[in-house]
Amino acid sequence: MPGSENSTAAWQQIIKVEFLLPGMQEKTMNNKEKEPKTILKNGTEEDQTIDTILRPTSWDDYIGQKNIKRNLKIIIDAAISRGEVSDHLLFYGQAGLGKTTLAKLVAKEMRSSMKITSGPAIEKMGDLAAILSNLESGDILFIDEAHRLNRMVEEVLYPAMESRKLHIIIGKGAGARTISLDIPPFTLVAATTRADLLSEPLRSRFGATFRLDYYNESDIEAIIKRSASILGIEASPEAVKVLAKASRFTPRVANRLLKRTRDYMEVYKEPKVSEKIALKTLEILEIDAIGLEAHDRLILSTIIDKFGGGPVGVNTIAASINEDRGIVENVYEPYLLRLGLIRRTTGGRLVEPLAYTHLGKKPKDRLL
Repeated sequence: MPGSENSTAAWQQIIKVEFLLPGMQEKTMNNKEKEPKTILKNGTEEDQTIDTILRPTSWDDYIGQKNIKRNLKIIIDAAISRGEVSDHLLFYGQAGLGKTTLAKLVAKEMRSSMKITSGPAIEKMGDLAAILSNLESGDILFIDEAHRLNRMVEEVLYPAMESRKLHIIIGKGAGARTISLDIPPFTLVAATTRADLLSEPLRSRFGATFRLDYYNESDIEAIIKRSASILGIEASPEAVKVLAKASRFTPRVANRLLKRTRDYMEVYKEPKVSEKIALKTLEILEIDAIGLEAHDRLILSTIIDKFGGGPVGVNTIAASINEDRGIVENVYEPYLLRLGLIRRTTGGRLVEPLAYTHLGKKPKDRLL
């Protein structure tokens, strides 16, 4: 149809102007905002945050999650060999396990540009329409916290993921019209900590789904050694083991503890991170040898002291420690369950014998 390409381009321009979030037009036209500069110990200057510097930039640097890396390599290599974009990918797991890093590595391996947004940032259909209409062929769209996407917004995603079509309504009432625009081939990579909150229609449209599990202790030690090297810190093997045991099997926590240990070392003019300094840092942060923080111990102590070790419902626990139920279930419980300190039963949460031993408390008689 003559002029169809010009017509499509015109509609895309309208979408970009009409549906961009307030202030987004200015950001897209201006140069990239400067990020804070970080000067490493070796004297080099980086226009990035420390967390960005510590983020792995290649498959070899990415420690752990071997099965996921192997499967992703097969998917990416196959797509490259066919000259196609990769299938849509979904990563889920606890916060800090490397979902965003994996998405960036996928983009790097595909030699693609990556557009980053999050579920809460896409408030209405027009926001997503503006993002999709700005994509170029081969781009990767990364949506973090995908479980917080508005259900109406998801309706725009379905045809975009399946048939690369963008269906939107222009105008209101009798004068409203529906237009359909073609979207260049792209890959949607979504990350979430709550896969159970994703709608089934959205979840089923991903070509591959990967669950990131907690890391083992040896992998965490390797991550700490790598981060220490990047930051120019000398850490003893004993200190690395202490930090690894307290890192909750999570790379983000490991790097956070290393940074706080680095702060202590520099403030007190210590030449390197020793076991003593690592233990002192954990003491200041109120973190014990197995990574339990004050709230973790409070939950265990509350169940033991107030409810005889359980079983007790999660709502009662949350109310007793003045905390939200969602925080208890999604932030604190997974690690306690992983360590075998509590157990979920039909009657509620039950403290295991290992928790009594760790807290130095004596088990009481209870009904199971």
